[in-house]
Amino acid sequence: MTPETARLRSKTWACAAIVVLTQVFGNFFLKRGMPGELPSPLSYITVLFRPWVALGVSLLIVWLLSRMTLLSWADLSYVLPVTSLGYVLVAFVGRWLLDERISATRWAGILLIVAGVALVGSGSAPQTFRAKSGGPS
Repeated sequence: MTPETARLRSKTWACAAIVVLTQVFGNFFLKRGMPGELPSPLSYITVLFRPWVALGVSLLIVWLLSRMTLLSWADLSYVLPVTSLGYVLVAFVGRWLLDERISATRWAGILLIVAGVALVGSGSAPQTFRAKSGGPS
């Protein structure tokens, strides 16, 4: 592996971690800040200014930008399964920080996600590459 390939691979892993964590905590703060009921569609605009909701939206903006960056470096067939670990972390955050009840069926689904990520991760290396000039081929 060349030094350039190793550098891009480490950037890919770091960016994947940022994608997963900003998704998990962005959604957590949105849930934490949202009221139980909103009386009108206009209420959705006003709730954006609540501190927890604003933090959640900000983290989800970072999530989108970092996901776009990650997709520019690695194959879609690698990025989607690896970042699906966020679904697993969301379940743990919901269970322990929001005191949500998670059924055995949901835990089984979470285990299937983990197994899928393990299969994808143990396969070939992510096709991390430097973009070629001249647009898509």
